[in-house]
Amino acid sequence: VQLQASGGGLVQAGGSLRLSCAASGRTFSRSVMAWFRQAPGKEREFVGALFRSSSNTHYADSVKGRFVISRDNAKNTMYLQMDSLKPEDTAVYYCAADFNMIQSSIHTARHYDYWGQGTQVTVFS
Repeated sequence: VQLQASGGGLVQAGGSLRLSCAASGRTFSRSVMAWFRQAPGKEREFVGALFRSSSNTHYADSVKGRFVISRDNAKNTMYLQMDSLKPEDTAVYYCAADFNMIQSSIHTARHYDYWGQGTQVTVFS
């Protein structure tokens, strides 16, 4: 599986961005997809995950109510809609996928087998 993240950029606090993660190589619809982020000097942290059913989503408390993950299986693409952005959302955002993920493991980066290259999101006040 190859993942390609895109859509990052520079945005003012309170603004919005939509990230995309295009997948290829395996049946996209059978994977659990997730977003992680990593700020300078910090560990990679879980943002949210989307199970095979698009209605089954999980979010970090820090983004709940502001970020929404969705997927378009026909396009093999996952999205992260980010609204009400804050300076503390500044980070490199990575998409990840796994075909054997269990719910209790979704928050842990090392459990994902496939990663995109990351896209920078910078929020200024």
